[in-house]
Amino acid sequence: MIDWREIDTVLLDMDGTLLDLHFDSHFWLEHLPRRYRELHQLDEASQNALQERIIGEQGTLNWYSLAYWSRELDVDIVALKREVQHLIGLRGDALDFLKWLKQAHPRVILATNADRASLSLKLPLTGLENYLDAIISSEDVGAAKEEQAFWFALQEIEPFDPARTLFIDDNSRVLESAREFGIRHLLGIKQPDSQCPEKELQEFIALDRFAQLLPQDTPGQQGER
Repeated sequence: MIDWREIDTVLLDMDGTLLDLHFDSHFWLEHLPRRYRELHQLDEASQNALQERIIGEQGTLNWYSLAYWSRELDVDIVALKREVQHLIGLRGDALDFLKWLKQAHPRVILATNADRASLSLKLPLTGLENYLDAIISSEDVGAAKEEQAFWFALQEIEPFDPARTLFIDDNSRVLESAREFGIRHLLGIKQPDSQCPEKELQEFIALDRFAQLLPQDTPGQQGER
């Protein structure tokens, strides 16, 4: 699927790509609205309204900002996330893929919309930092990956050749933005959330397992393909 001789840089999304999106889906759409209702002693209608409000911010920096939601909702979002942090985990064979990348030596950069507060929670629990050359958050550059400004800022911080870069993300809007910027090798994820059905990414090839990307002579891969 990928000719690794053509790749110098690998850009990886975090939530839904390396990590199971189930934690975030459960937190934002179930746990937070329920705990918000309990903490502020509100009715069920307010819980439903909050779910709609959260979805309404999708694709913006606010959507990804724990500080924004803590301020807007008058709750400690990080503390509430810690209540369900046992759900944070790697997707399938993500760790095997990261280990292979470390041996193969392309530059591996985490390009995430997660803010620094989210990273501070998730990185120690997953060990991702051990396999990354750099971590760039949309909070660092002031623009979400859905915007062209993110990619221009990323290239300033971590220079890369778009024609020799592989980017993997579960969000079709983000992939479209990366394609507009000129990144040549783009892949999606079939099942970002292990508890939800696979999704269609009509304009992009979507991965089931990272093993699909590894050279056929990689130990342990031939029998799995």
